[in-house]
Amino acid sequence: MSDESPDVIDRYLRAADEQDIHALAACFTLNGFVVDEDHKYVGHDEIVRWRRELLGRFTYTSELTGTESGDNNEHRAFVHIEGNFPGGVADLTYRFTVEGDLIAALTIGG
Repeated sequence: MSDESPDVIDRYLRAADEQDIHALAACFTLNGFVVDEDHKYVGHDEIVRWRRELLGRFTYTSELTGTESGDNNEHRAFVHIEGNFPGGVADLTYRFTVEGDLIAALTIGG
């Protein structure tokens, strides 16, 4: 991550790569949420369920290709993934909103 990106984003990406769904969920505020594939997952239990289902559906590798910080505690991480999902290759933007040292919101999109 760049020096401008909060440590929690690095922790989130590391937990995702290591498939540690509980460490990943711990990166979020209690009411934090993820929007992925037009579905919203709110709170630690739903985030754990989302990641567990994702791990069961696809195998993939990811590479962080860049980051940038925006206004209002917003940060973006650009991630290239390859795997056995439809299309096999994707470049995604992870849009994080950070509150203190935790993630309040994450939207994943192309």
